[in-house]
Amino acid sequence: MQNAVHFQPQLGAPGLTLVEMEAPPAAQMVGVSTAWRKLVTQAEMAAPHIQVAAIEGEHGAGKQTLARFLFSRSPLASTSFQRRDAREWLATDADPATLSGFIYLDRVDLLAQPGQGLLLAVLKAIQDRAPGRAVIVASSQTSLRQMAGQGLLLPDLAFRLTAVRFAIPPLRQRREDIAPLAQSLLERLCNRYRQRPVALGPGALARLLQHAWPGNVRELASMLEAALLEAANGVIRPEDLALPTGAETSVNVQAPVPSENLSLDATIRQHVQYVLDLNRGNKLRAARQLCISRSTLYRILGNETILAH
Repeated sequence: MQNAVHFQPQLGAPGLTLVEMEAPPAAQMVGVSTAWRKLVTQAEMAAPHIQVAAIEGEHGAGKQTLARFLFSRSPLASTSFQRRDAREWLATDADPATLSGFIYLDRVDLLAQPGQGLLLAVLKAIQDRAPGRAVIVASSQTSLRQMAGQGLLLPDLAFRLTAVRFAIPPLRQRREDIAPLAQSLLERLCNRYRQRPVALGPGALARLLQHAWPGNVRELASMLEAALLEAANGVIRPEDLALPTGAETSVNVQAPVPSENLSLDATIRQHVQYVLDLNRGNKLRAARQLCISRSTLYRILGNETILAH
């Protein structure tokens, strides 16, 4: 199609790195930027040897993606990938005597001081024994070392977690990745919806490159899914992209920030509202992206107790 943007990544092409995306496991994330290739090289070197590591990055930047990449290249790759909320895991399963497998702890930056102390004790136990039985990779949306410097995190915990540290740059700092990422995501979405291939039409890529992407890759995926449902004749036009126009370069929708209410109901409700805002209030599209029914969406937005259903 004339002037349409087609990016066909080839395995083994020079300067191209393919990394598994967050979900589903079969998906891939493409990166061609220097910053991304450097990060992947660091991960490949460290993966066979780590016992404890930290992955830091903004909301939606791909922390779980990188954790799965580390898992696939670790000695524990034949076991299961265990993704756990750090607070819930410490309250139920953090027994050093029985600890085994590859454990991805989400949001250690939200741990209160008692939880920090528990995690520190677990890390000490792991690092005092021979490697190969358990790996802990912890994620954080903020710098753990900075938190320690501000008195928000136990210094010894920060030092142990960040001895091996991966910092994922936000999408706005690696714009070279936007075009191949967009094409890879569109291929995945077309497979999901059983549609024929869709291309970015004239001007669409320029719109994507102008945006600041405060929600990073997760926001890009959500935006493209919404655009795919609007596209006609196999082409996504600039007007199909729910992005600002003119001189604006960032959306009004901000990534959700943690509230004082940390219950699971509140967290789910916050995320659902965020996805709804990204879709400009379109409940059908939001429900499809969340993989829930519209009736469930209405229950969540109506402040009903989610876990009771």
